[in-house]
Amino acid sequence: MGKCCGREVKLLYACSGAADVGEISDRVVRKLRTQGFGAMTCLAAVGAGFSGFVASAKGADKNITIDGCSVACAKKTLENLGVTPTAYVLTEMGLTKGQTPVTEEVINEVTNAILKGPCCSTTAGVPTSCACGGSC
Repeated sequence: MGKCCGREVKLLYACSGAADVGEISDRVVRKLRTQGFGAMTCLAAVGAGFSGFVASAKGADKNITIDGCSVACAKKTLENLGVTPTAYVLTEMGLTKGQTPVTEEVINEVTNAILKGPCCSTTAGVPTSCACGGSC
C-alpha cells in the first residue's frame, strides 16, 4: 500500500448496523471517500480475517472508524487486531439511535463535523462534543 503524492494512507471503516445511525455511518463514510478524505475499505473482510484487508489496516498511517452507536463494532474490530483507530461514535455526537432521520442534512452535518477533526464544534444540530469515541 503506497502513499500518493506524499499523503498519508487513511482508511475509513463504517459500522453499517441495522439502525438509523448505522445507515448514517455508512453514508457518511461513502461521502468522505467521494470527497477524497480517505479510502473506504471493508469492515466485514477485516472481521473475517482476510489477510489483505488485515495487512492494509495494520499498514495504514491512519484508520478511522465511524460507528453509529456505543457498541462500537468498527472500533472494536480494529482493536481486536491490535490497531488503535481514530474513532467516531454518532450517538456521542448527539444523534439518537432509533430516532434520527436518515437525511442528506444529517449526513452533511456529521460529515462536516468529522472533517473538522476529532473534537468538533456545533453544526446545525450536532452539538459541541468530542466525537472521537475516546481516542483523543
